[in-house]
Amino acid sequence: MKKYRVNFNEAAFLLITLLLMIGVSIIGFSIPAHVALLLAIGYLMLFAVYKKFSWDFIHDALVEGVSSGIIPIVIFILIGALISVWIADGTIPTIMVLGFSFLSVKYFVPTVFFVCGIVGGAVGSSFTTISTIGIAFLGMGSLIGVDPTLTAGAVVSGAFLGNSISPLSDTVNLAAAIAEVDLFTHLKNTYKTALPATLGSFVYFLLMGLRYDGALDSHSIHDIVNTLNNNFTISFLTLIPLALLFVCAWKKIPAIPTLLLSIGVSLLLMFFTTSNFSFVGTADMIQNGFVSQTGNAQVDELLTRGGIQSMMWSVSLIILALSLGGLLVKMEVIDCLLQRFEKMIDSRQKLILITMMSSVGINVLIGEQYLSIILPGKSFINKFKEKNVPLPLLSRRLNDAGSVVNPLIPWGVSGVFISGTLGVSTIEYLPYAVFCYLLPVVSCLVTLSIKEKKK
Repeated sequence: MKKYRVNFNEAAFLLITLLLMIGVSIIGFSIPAHVALLLAIGYLMLFAVYKKFSWDFIHDALVEGVSSGIIPIVIFILIGALISVWIADGTIPTIMVLGFSFLSVKYFVPTVFFVCGIVGGAVGSSFTTISTIGIAFLGMGSLIGVDPTLTAGAVVSGAFLGNSISPLSDTVNLAAAIAEVDLFTHLKNTYKTALPATLGSFVYFLLMGLRYDGALDSHSIHDIVNTLNNNFTISFLTLIPLALLFVCAWKKIPAIPTLLLSIGVSLLLMFFTTSNFSFVGTADMIQNGFVSQTGNAQVDELLTRGGIQSMMWSVSLIILALSLGGLLVKMEVIDCLLQRFEKMIDSRQKLILITMMSSVGINVLIGEQYLSIILPGKSFINKFKEKNVPLPLLSRRLNDAGSVVNPLIPWGVSGVFISGTLGVSTIEYLPYAVFCYLLPVVSCLVTLSIKEKKK
């Protein structure tokens, strides 16, 4: 039996007190999430000192925790730059103008969910979908009077639907790899839970959209379209950077070079289409974001965004969340808890449910979607093999309870990114991100009600 320097009772105590500390601080006292996580890190460090862990050990834990998030952090920074250049070169304004041409208030919300799902599935990235098409839809919804929190919920639901069923998604590939399952076997099994959750979400957004059953204010829309046409380059050429995302996704080019390529192409478009192009001004825009000065207050508010600095709030929160996760993993608090869960398993249903609970719990405690797939997968895969449970059931549950729950956590990597990108806090869009609830719920119901056959 593996010996832990932190025993089960201590691990459970730490888990409960940390969740209470973070939850009460953020929800009860409205303390900023940064401060709440900093308090939690300090508390965990004090406990580590009490258990006689060395400072070198603690420092290594912080470094290992943050190092796992370096690639997502770089992606966040690049997306901040991407948003600003996509507005400046006319990509996002063009999407908005095209959207207004076939827009229906009544079906706007379900359309947002459906289109974001298609785009997310095509590019295999929820973050890219949210920061491009999502921003355009949020702007369109605000201009026609749809509640931004509802639009954000539809964007998030669609983006994570696409991410959970795409063969190009990093989390899909990770879940399949951890469970030692062929990618397309995993995807075939994923549809069994994703399809009911998708249908349920679509019906929900269709019903919510009926609240806005009315005619568009054609005069107002005409003014907005004219404003966009007069102040931005509205052309199908500006959709080239968006098309590049699809091509790169199809070619399975990693996110960082894809984003850099799209930014570079957008800058070239700006150079040839902007009469007063300035290298210094463009560099400042990439750093501090695009500032819209059309004279239309609604348009200016919506399109003044982006830039590297706009992501620094998110980056700093992610660093703190990953530092906390690094301490919990390095001190083996998570392993200790998972080991105890393993002893409770005496049936296939319990094994699957405990695996899912572990994924959700790691999401809540650490806020990192990759760890919510990796840790339970590595911990329980031998148990699946021992009980002859088909491994696609493991990969499906890691997918269903791992990545899609992350955007519901205010200090989670996805939650932080979404709130920073869309300008809608996690708490505000949380009630409307229904796909992120339905998928794990459907997966649990399938586990409880259907005895799945052995292969």
